[in-house]
Amino acid sequence: MKPEIIDIHPHIISTDTVRYPIAPQHGHRSNWSATRPVTFEQMIAEMSEAGVAKAAIVHSSTTYGHNNSYVADCVAQQPKRFTGVYSFDLLAPDALNTFDYWLARGMGGIRLFTGGATHQGDGRWLVDPATFPIWERCSEIGMTMVVQTTLSGVPMVAELAARFPNVRIAVDHCARPVLEGGPPYAACAELFELAKFDNVYMKITPRTFDLAQASPGGAEAFFPHLVKVFGADHLAFGSNYPASAGPLKTLIDQGHACFVSLSEDDRAWIWGRTARILYPSLAD
Repeated sequence: MKPEIIDIHPHIISTDTVRYPIAPQHGHRSNWSATRPVTFEQMIAEMSEAGVAKAAIVHSSTTYGHNNSYVADCVAQQPKRFTGVYSFDLLAPDALNTFDYWLARGMGGIRLFTGGATHQGDGRWLVDPATFPIWERCSEIGMTMVVQTTLSGVPMVAELAARFPNVRIAVDHCARPVLEGGPPYAACAELFELAKFDNVYMKITPRTFDLAQASPGGAEAFFPHLVKVFGADHLAFGSNYPASAGPLKTLIDQGHACFVSLSEDDRAWIWGRTARILYPSLAD
């Protein structure tokens, strides 16, 4: 029986730069968005080819900064199949008003983007008390927070998970784990400690696939270990496409290969069931 696949980390880029102007966060556009952009219409076609049923589309901060309009306009076309994971300045004085604005425009989750290929920062703003009203609002309405960080940011994730136990936190790319040496993955000890928080989830992406396949023991060792630590119901798939070069079907096939040593039930959770918990609007 094939599991339902819900992708919680695709990106889309419009060809209309007048309606959706390029204005990347920190002033540096991501290379992937410039060289291999995928529109909403193209994403739908790729999803059909790859067997992906639904998606939580992640706004590209390295293309549009804090303007989530393209994803919002696309989600509005098919709100039962898509939701949006948006980014905005949580430190801004009017952050709560901004929250309400994007909530009305299909925001199903918030992504806290601390840095990527175009910019690196220490991310200390994640735990700035000025951001806490947004976390409190998420707690009230059951909205998921997505944190883009590396292993160095794990202590901040733990701090936030403890402070806001009713907010689901999804960690992008499993925080880019260091898997050198193979099981039991000593460099990930602090990451694995996040499993004590029932509100913390790990997002498995092609970046995770690549790291696992290149590590001692390979994916056959890492993913069963990850399931043992966190539970499959706290793991979810995100394609990162097209930031991770596709086509989408190739990335899905890589996932099937990486999950071959997992049980059918575990695979079902990772491919789609956990996504329904993180984004309830996709559960119908």
